[in-house]
Amino acid sequence: MRVIQFREALREAMSEEMRRDKNVFLMGEEVAEYNGAYKVSQGMLDEFGPDRVIDTPIAELGFAGLGVGAAMNGLRPMIEFMTFNFSLVAIDQIINSAAKMLAMSGGAYNVPIVFRGPTGNAGQLGATHSSNFENWFANTPGLKVVVPSNPYDAKGLLKASVRDDDPVIFMESELMYSDKGEVPEGEYLLPIGVADIKRKGKHVTIVSFGKMMKVALEAAEELAKEGVEAEVIDLRTVRPIDYATVVESVKKTNRCVVVEEANPIAAISSEITYHLQRNAFDYLDAPVIRVNSMDIPLSYAPTYIDATIPNVKRTLDAVKQVMYKK
Repeated sequence: MRVIQFREALREAMSEEMRRDKNVFLMGEEVAEYNGAYKVSQGMLDEFGPDRVIDTPIAELGFAGLGVGAAMNGLRPMIEFMTFNFSLVAIDQIINSAAKMLAMSGGAYNVPIVFRGPTGNAGQLGATHSSNFENWFANTPGLKVVVPSNPYDAKGLLKASVRDDDPVIFMESELMYSDKGEVPEGEYLLPIGVADIKRKGKHVTIVSFGKMMKVALEAAEELAKEGVEAEVIDLRTVRPIDYATVVESVKKTNRCVVVEEANPIAAISSEITYHLQRNAFDYLDAPVIRVNSMDIPLSYAPTYIDATIPNVKRTLDAVKQVMYKK
């Protein structure tokens, strides 16, 4: 199977959907003439033209609102934010228009729109460019929230998101765009709301999503050297969450660690922990442990970044706590 970059998988997904359906278009800052801030849309302007690959002013509230209106009138926009930190400028259109329109209109208006772009820390970009908003958007009824961890998942989930009749938040990572992975030539879609067991195991369950899957899988490799077989679950989507896959795994392993880049309060990891306490309590041999970023704004200094976000060592320490707790 061929190996391509994460950005190439996203580009293929968007281009294939635009060829398939003339109502699909891409809009955002620098997506056209500049080929995308991270070169995700490279070459798309040449193929589809300026009516379907549209550069916008630096006005997220404005072009997000244009996208919602277009979706209500039969089009299928893909709205790119240069970073989801900038989506805060447009959050009224996302939360109060896109997410609530179907309910507010009594079912008269679907809003088939995808808001996509990078999320989370991307190195030395400072606190205002390094936030994780997955749990913010997952808290909103009417939205679906997708956070892929590899090129294969990214392509299949983005194609499914474009075809979905509900608004989808599709969150990537600047630190993953150059990641490479196997992606088949033919068309495929992955269902939204279905987790994937990336590694089978029997001693402990590690749950994660997005780029923190790298931490989870590396930790599992280290644990294997010590004879600990970790089952690693990639949620892939955080609204809806595939609780059943997590619960069934924990019923087998009896232990769980959740790794998430977001700050700890009201996080996805909090939700997973609560759900396990409600639905797998009798199977747990130790309390669930969460590995989150420290509860502070992310610093610019690389040493502080390394100390703040989840890493392999903190994940290993958490696993050992649930494994050897008396």
